[in-house]
Amino acid sequence: MTAMIILRKEVHEIKHGMTVRKALQKLSIEPDSVLITRDGELLTDDEIIQENDIIKLVSVISGG
Repeated sequence: MTAMIILRKEVHEIKHGMTVRKALQKLSIEPDSVLITRDGELLTDDEIIQENDIIKLVSVISGG
């Protein structure tokens, strides 16, 4: 089975067993530009993606 990463309305299927950072790099998503959540809990980018995980990304907006 696979896991999913969701950013806005984009859904990406990925292999489990890699870190979130590695998965984001494969998808050309800058890890520092998003907050990473699973089941409503904040994750770090070194978290290992498990089978059937649904990882939701929230874009970080900064400004002055």
